[in-house]
Amino acid sequence: MRRLALLVIVAGAFLAPATPAFAHGGDTPDATAYRTTVTAISTPEKGLTVRTVEAGARLELTNKTGHSVEVLGYDGEPYLDVRPDGTWENVNSPAAYINETLTGDNAVPANADPTAPPSWRKLSGSTTVRWHDQRTHWLSSGLPPQAQADPSRSHRLRDWAVPLRVQVRTFAITGTLDWEPPPPPWLWWSITALTGLTAFALLRKWPILVRPLTLIAAFCPIWYAVGSALNGVGPSLLLITVGLLAIAASYRNPPFLLALAGAAVALFAGFTEISVFQAAVLPATGPAWLTRAAVAVALGAGTALALTGVLRLRAAIPPATPAAEPIAAA
Repeated sequence: MRRLALLVIVAGAFLAPATPAFAHGGDTPDATAYRTTVTAISTPEKGLTVRTVEAGARLELTNKTGHSVEVLGYDGEPYLDVRPDGTWENVNSPAAYINETLTGDNAVPANADPTAPPSWRKLSGSTTVRWHDQRTHWLSSGLPPQAQADPSRSHRLRDWAVPLRVQVRTFAITGTLDWEPPPPPWLWWSITALTGLTAFALLRKWPILVRPLTLIAAFCPIWYAVGSALNGVGPSLLLITVGLLAIAASYRNPPFLLALAGAAVALFAGFTEISVFQAAVLPATGPAWLTRAAVAVALGAGTALALTGVLRLRAAIPPATPAAEPIAAA
């Protein structure tokens, strides 16, 4: 157990990125149909980078230029200021409140006036900041009209721009917003069922395959944790722990540990992530099909391992000895 705990700590330290400032405590979506893409910075500058994170839920700006870079709000007012000593937010900017959630439905207080002089509060000492930006999102309820008319293909919804300022020079982050059709869910559910049935049949016929199949199942939550971390979601210590638990179960595979590891993989790396079967844009870096395959294998193979472990537990329990009948008196 000490080795397992040490591996979890090391893996978490390896995956954890430098902590950015968050301009809000907003929500992070799961998989989505909307792809937000940064295409350019209109006036590129060395040390200034921008990307989308969390399946496009937020923009992430990193400023290593050595001077201040402001992000302007919806009325052109100063909203964020990423300085060499950290990130600051203008509490008089309405964007400071609108951007607290992905949908932008927060109430804006009366003191938030875009024409008022900035009142800065420090968010963190980081020169990287993440924020929801309504200019990059689809805010209407329901499908876009283009998707309603033809849900079988991708649609460009709009080009967007988020203005930046360095002293008196104004430029912009530019990008696109697209709607993408979902993958066929039946295909991935079929793969999940086929994986589970095949794994269970193999384990019943050739028990020696339990080690490689458990290692394959262990790879799935670790892959998802790494992909999520690279996408800016942050490392999931739960998924890493589940993967390491499955690795531990692969060595001597005692029935209880095998059942526990299989159930954990199926639940936390499979069932809780099935939204990836129904949406095009995933909160993980890497090929979407590979992430979906990892979830399908985790759910199918994890279930097969859990059932195998339970059956082995039952087989290991000795049958109850029937009580001797009393000898009848002569």
